[in-house]
Formats: sequence, structure tokens, C-alpha cells
Amino acid sequence: MSTVEFQDRTTSSGRQREVAEETIRGHGVIVAEYFDEGCSRRLPWRERPAAAQLIAAAEQPNRSFDAVVIGEHKRAFYGDQFDDVLTALREQGIQLWLPEAGGPVNLDDPVHQALMPPLGSQSRREVLRARHRVLAAMHIQTCVQGRFLGGRPPYGYRLADAGPNPHAWDIPRVWGDHALIVAQSHRLRLWS
Repeated sequence: MSTVEFQDRTTSSGRQREVAEETIRGHGVIVAEYFDEGCSRRLPWRERPAAAQLIAAAEQPNRSFDAVVIGEHKRAFYGDQFDDVLTALREQGIQLWLPEAGGPVNLDDPVHQALMPPLGSQSRREVLRARHRVLAAMHIQTCVQGRFLGGRPPYGYRLADAGPNPHAWDIPRVWGDHALIVAQSHRLRLWS
């Protein structure tokens, strides 16, 4: 779960756990849960706290599990990370289960070989789509609402004072011992 401000941990982890339990039903039980919060899926697993703990636990000879099941591939992997994680787990004799594979991933199976790259691309596409939507929304706010979101004004526009910033209470009022910060709001105006 990368955005803790906009997602509910209980429902996000609950949904993923439900899928994981369905994937392993009749084959085993979940003995540990690793769930990263506030970490981008673009980070390698060893840079995500919970994923790094899972890899460290997998390297222990007395671990309590022999398989790892992922509840949602798009949340766990980005791009080609899957190959790195699968290799690390296989070296420890641990299976990797995915709902999309219908169980354990078997890279000797041509269907599984063909399945993995599109899953990584799908995760990457989701991140890029979200980034594009945010940038497009900011562009529309600038053009339609005249809101200035920072940076250099677009060609043909200039900055105009729009009075005190309504969110100035979010900005510290004291700088050092005596300088007061006055936050101003700006709007874009067409050059005339």
C-alpha cells in the first residue's frame, strides 16, 4: 500500500489476504504476513521494510514457511522485479505462489513464462497512468481555473497577486527569531 493517506490499511490488506488465502486453499495456511505501507512498488524489495524482512526471514534455515503467496501482483512487483524476487526465493527452496498463475509459479511452464512479463508491465502502466492523470489534472487546473501550481508560468501568462494564501496557517510564521513569513497566493493572468 503506497499511499497511506488515501488508502485504508484494513481493507487493502484484508482484500489481498483474502485473495492469498483463496490461492492456497487446500494446500497450506498463512503463518506470517508482510505488508508494506507508504512504500512505492518501484523500490526494490530489499529497500521496502516488510519485503526486506520477508527476504531476510526466507534466508533463515529455521523459517516457518516453505512458500510465499502474493495477494496482488501489481502491488508487490514493478517492472522486472519479479525475476529478482523469484530467484532469491528459489535459491532458498521457497515456492512463489500467485493468483494469476493459479498456484506456484513454474518458469519451466511456457504459459507461466509468458504470463510474468505482462504482469510487471501492468504494474508499471498503473504507476505511469496515475502520474499522467495527476499532471493532466494540474494542467487543467492551470488553464481552466487559473490556479498557479508553482514553477514557471506557461507561455503567454504572468503571475498576479491573488492576496493572502488561504492555507497560510500551514506555513511556519517564524523564521529564526524574528522574521515573519507572509504567504501570498498567485493566479495566472494572460499578458495584456
